[in-house]
Amino acid sequence: MKVSEKYYDEIFDFKGQWDIPSKCGLKIIEKENEKYVIVTELYQENPGTSVTYAGKSLQQQICEKKGLNLPDIIYLECTPDTNSVLSFYDEQYYEVTFDANSKAAYRKLLKEEIEYLFN
Repeated sequence: MKVSEKYYDEIFDFKGQWDIPSKCGLKIIEKENEKYVIVTELYQENPGTSVTYAGKSLQQQICEKKGLNLPDIIYLECTPDTNSVLSFYDEQYYEVTFDANSKAAYRKLLKEEIEYLFN
């Protein structure tokens, strides 16, 4: 299942769980003085850890490699549309925040929020 390149600007290599080499799609969008970091799951194109299981570690690796300050970004996870008959593979975006123990909280973005990002 190939993920369309419309979802990312680059393939980002990261260390997944147990330092397993992993890949995700990465897009950084700046809008009205806010930086949105969007990581996209690549499914079979990713040999390692999914973006969801990489969690805060992936967020930190992106900030470190891209010279971003963690408190200055809005971190989003994307489940891309892969034209599958399974609803699990429908396009969805989630804002992810992490507490001090790296526990993630997810908020599904509304259609209007997604349109704002890409228009």
